[in-house]
Amino acid sequence: MLKIVKTSLVIATASLAFAGTAHADVEEALANICNIVTADDKGELRKKMRSVESDYRLKLHDYYAGISCNGQSLIRTAIENNAVEVGTLLVKKMPSKELQEPEKDGKTLQAWITENGHDGHAITAALLERL
Repeated sequence: MLKIVKTSLVIATASLAFAGTAHADVEEALANICNIVTADDKGELRKKMRSVESDYRLKLHDYYAGISCNGQSLIRTAIENNAVEVGTLLVKKMPSKELQEPEKDGKTLQAWITENGHDGHAITAALLERL
């Protein structure tokens, strides 16, 4: 009985250590995503998203909310930096249901766009097509 308990504890500890390492690796893999969005580098963003999906089995919607670029989401960052190629790709890759949900500040993308005068932006047009 004691041997089973010890074995279970060793397995649990090892799995927790692996989960912590995997989490740190994902953060490292996504470290420069804000720079990619700001630079409007669609090819590099696609490569980054593919590598995260293949290495960690995570899709964009799995990590989108956890990334903040100077306090803004990836799509908001793309709009503010006029990164049309990347912003349009992000809008197309995100589930439409999640595009309608409020972000960390409690505002939806549509409300934020209207408040900040980005109604005529190309990314806004792509967003409205998805909603």
